[in-house]
Amino acid sequence: MPLTASPADQKLLLDLQAFDTELQQLSHRERSLPERATVESLRTEAATMREFAVERRGALEDARLELQRTEGDVKLVEARIARDSERLQGSSSVKDIQGLEHELASLRDRLAALEEIELGVMEKVESLESELDSAQSALRDHEAQLAAAEASIAASISSIGLERERVAADRAALAARLPAELVALYEKQRERYGTGASHLRARVSSASGVELTGSDLAAVRAAAPDAVLLCPDSNAILVRTDESGL
Repeated sequence: MPLTASPADQKLLLDLQAFDTELQQLSHRERSLPERATVESLRTEAATMREFAVERRGALEDARLELQRTEGDVKLVEARIARDSERLQGSSSVKDIQGLEHELASLRDRLAALEEIELGVMEKVESLESELDSAQSALRDHEAQLAAAEASIAASISSIGLERERVAADRAALAARLPAELVALYEKQRERYGTGASHLRARVSSASGVELTGSDLAAVRAAAPDAVLLCPDSNAILVRTDESGL
């Protein structure tokens, strides 16, 4: 037996469709929030900045170890110079004195070379410390921007969520007022074809944007007011009103 429903109930399907359209728009708005692109960009940049900071920290640790080794070598040579100088002061052997003086000359040359290396490594450590401080400072600022952007998107999502809850509640209240069979058909057509109800306005179906052909229009005109009809183009329930142009 063909489904029937009062013209008033059929007209309310347009409100139900409006709620579903609004829910779809809210979902699209949530997916398309401009803050999402900002957050993703900031996250990518933050990851790159963290990698750079880690690399600088590793380079600094290596440089500090190199400085420790160089400082150790300097202390070792200084100790040998002090020891040989003391031996030189207490020696009376010309041969020993010549040998010690030669060794001291070599040690002083070695010390000068090591001190030059030490100075270069110290400058390297200072440079890396400065780079690391700058990288960490920039990362902190960037992470603050990221946190603000994430808070902004969370607020937007929360706002959309509240709006979705309101619309869904209004939709549920309206659906409860309509005949179950009519709502079931509406849901079935909406799930299959994307639209559950289509307003026939000036002989044009709102769901398809197509004007009904002569034969289709004649069939609609011949149908009883409470007959539930389907749009021949969109397969949505075709809702007739005073604006239908029949």
